[in-house]
Amino acid sequence: MMLSKIVVLYIIAFARAIELTFELSDNANQCFFEDIKAGIDCVIEYQVVTGGQYDVDMTLQDKEGKILYQGAKKQYDSFSWKTEAEGTYKACFSNEFSTFSHKIVYMDWQKGNEGQLLASLDKATSRIVAMTQLETSASAIGDRLRLIDDYQTHHRLREATGRKRAEDLNERVLLWSLGQTAIIITLGIAQVLLLRSFFTEK
Repeated sequence: MMLSKIVVLYIIAFARAIELTFELSDNANQCFFEDIKAGIDCVIEYQVVTGGQYDVDMTLQDKEGKILYQGAKKQYDSFSWKTEAEGTYKACFSNEFSTFSHKIVYMDWQKGNEGQLLASLDKATSRIVAMTQLETSASAIGDRLRLIDDYQTHHRLREATGRKRAEDLNERVLLWSLGQTAIIITLGIAQVLLLRSFFTEK
């Protein structure tokens, strides 16, 4: 019985985070909405994976439209806050300053923590219960798994950004090499034609 409560608890804990990667077109503005109760600790983190100068504008607003955070032309950033009122919070990403480059943006929106879930589980049983060694171990393992998941996500983002930059560099080197090859061939043909003109009778 207690093991099933722990499993449900961790499923709920993992469901309290929104993590996604989306494409933001040039001259576009894209918003995401989340209903959050009052007094909840939240963290929003974003990073431009590919596109343009790797920068994006981001604005976070509460239900009344009050701006809680505003970042202009940033490649990545993180913002933590505690909600003052229950309502729908809005995170908007803007690429309106870019006229021709679309971007791939990663966003991680976390709300609440698993400690509050443990407390609410104890309140639901209406008795004070000390955590058993199994529950403590499961909680520690869950914390470590979330930390590992965050590290892996950041490594994947850095790898994707590095790979995209390497592919762009490879493309530029290829074009430069093709240009150099065309120049060498053109000069070779010009030299042959010039030498032939010296030995032809007029």
